[in-house]
Amino acid sequence: RREPKAHRDVVAKEYSLEEKRRERNCFLALDAYTRHKKLINDYLLCYPGSTSKLKRDTSRDRTDFDVIRENHQFLWDESDDEEPPTWEKQLAKRYYDKLFKEYCICDLTYYQANKIAMRWRTEQEVIAGKGQFSCGDRHCKESSGLRTWEVNFAYFEKNEKKNALVKLRLCKECSFKLNYRFQRKEVTKNVAKRSSSKHGGSTERKKAKVDEVEGEKVEPDLEEDAKDAEESVWSKPSTAEEEKSQEEEFDSYLADMFL
Repeated sequence: RREPKAHRDVVAKEYSLEEKRRERNCFLALDAYTRHKKLINDYLLCYPGSTSKLKRDTSRDRTDFDVIRENHQFLWDESDDEEPPTWEKQLAKRYYDKLFKEYCICDLTYYQANKIAMRWRTEQEVIAGKGQFSCGDRHCKESSGLRTWEVNFAYFEKNEKKNALVKLRLCKECSFKLNYRFQRKEVTKNVAKRSSSKHGGSTERKKAKVDEVEGEKVEPDLEEDAKDAEESVWSKPSTAEEEKSQEEEFDSYLADMFL
């Protein structure tokens, strides 16, 4: 007698269970990286068009440039030796320490509205001579006819108005743009001091010459006075000193002791 066959649904269920066991054993045998790749590939094959869910939210990401821009200060308090409290401010302070704060780089794009942007020079700009041996405007490369200007730079930082006295080296055209609204103070070499020092040196030389001439005149007069003194000493009668008695010597001795 033949045994009755199992129902088709039962057979399919048994086959699926066996296949799941086999896949589970194969999946557990994989290393972590291969397992991750398999899951991602299966997800992309089974759910097409849903890769946007795998993208990370980058709206809150910040680079080093963003941190420096948020915490940067045009001037830090040099007298404060304390370390900044947060690592963001420490990074901004280290960036500030590496800047060269002798001359500034400016942007004169909106000079007609009296809006001038300024910043300190970087190491590459110092090596290239930008802002000192060439025009300090970031869009200008002129290196002839440069003039130095002292500017009171007023700016807002953290909702606080601040001022800083900075120097700019600009060409003729950029100098006109800088002084379009207000005349700034030009820094020039002090030639008057040099000329006065030259005149002072010449007057000192003249005084020295006059002293030499007067010295030559005085020397023979002194020699004549010395000769007269010697002659007067030998012409006077000799004066014999009187010897003091013992009591007088004691008195003078004791007087010296009790002074």
